[in-house]
Amino acid sequence: MILSMKILCVADETEPLIYSNQAKRLYADCDLVLSAGDLPIRYYDYIMTILGKDFFYVYGNHNLEHFDDVMRRGGYDPAIEYARTGRSSFMPAFGGNLVDGRVVRDKRTGLIIMGLGGSMLYNYGKSQYTERQMQWRIRRLIPKLIYNKKRYGRYLDILVTHAPALGFGDGEDICHRGFQAFLSFLDAYRPKYMVHGHVHLFDENSNRIFQYHDTKIINVYKSYILDDPELGEDGNG
Repeated sequence: MILSMKILCVADETEPLIYSNQAKRLYADCDLVLSAGDLPIRYYDYIMTILGKDFFYVYGNHNLEHFDDVMRRGGYDPAIEYARTGRSSFMPAFGGNLVDGRVVRDKRTGLIIMGLGGSMLYNYGKSQYTERQMQWRIRRLIPKLIYNKKRYGRYLDILVTHAPALGFGDGEDICHRGFQAFLSFLDAYRPKYMVHGHVHLFDENSNRIFQYHDTKIINVYKSYILDDPELGEDGNG
């Protein structure tokens, strides 16, 4: 039984402490790692190698290595890419769990995690969405959420996004504007946490935590330790 949950969350920029020789000691008691995007997969691979923790991630709107293949298959296989294109790009062996557009349950901790990566559409690049497109992405996941409610007594525990929710720590420009669709989702499904990145916190005193109904919204820019003694359950659910 996991009596307390401690989660290392990362997004947007690498954290010097994670690259330090103190990383194993500093993060030894973390149960898993979440990424809210915009970081290179080689950084994720490094974190998994050093810490040996389960890793869940979404894409942001930058660092989109192998975005099409990974989003299509939920993972990257260089052999498949070579057979399809006649070439294979270098990518570190990476065993992280893509949750972008998915709902997953971590069998070890019992945590139910849903991911919605990307930003508001601003220049028609990859991993950018209109409000309507984000609403459609959410609707696709509703059957799984309903199953979770019947099976485990709740829809989900943590929503991982890249962009913020509209009006809760977002920016004024279209690129960094938050999604209204996220607020509608929080109204309906009430996860305990929503973690996101995208909006850089250059001032260490900037507010990164907001409360919206039952959900604590946290900007995990660079790194953040989510420590909750009431989060977690037996891995058998």
